[in-house]
Amino acid sequence: MSERLTNLTEIELPYRRKAILKRVDFDSGMSMVRLVIREGTRITQVDLDAETATGIADALTSAARDL
Repeated sequence: MSERLTNLTEIELPYRRKAILKRVDFDSGMSMVRLVIREGTRITQVDLDAETATGIADALTSAARDL
């Protein structure tokens, strides 16, 4: 199965970390948001469906407002 990646944004995080968001389009027609977190040489990658990505975005927005 092949996938097409579209870079959406890169965000510099505290402590020299980086978050990268990409759109992933699969040959099956399914699309997801890929969250990549880079911590030095360590890379964590998670594919999120639209509902989960929206839930995380809402939770982060709410948490940031409370800071």
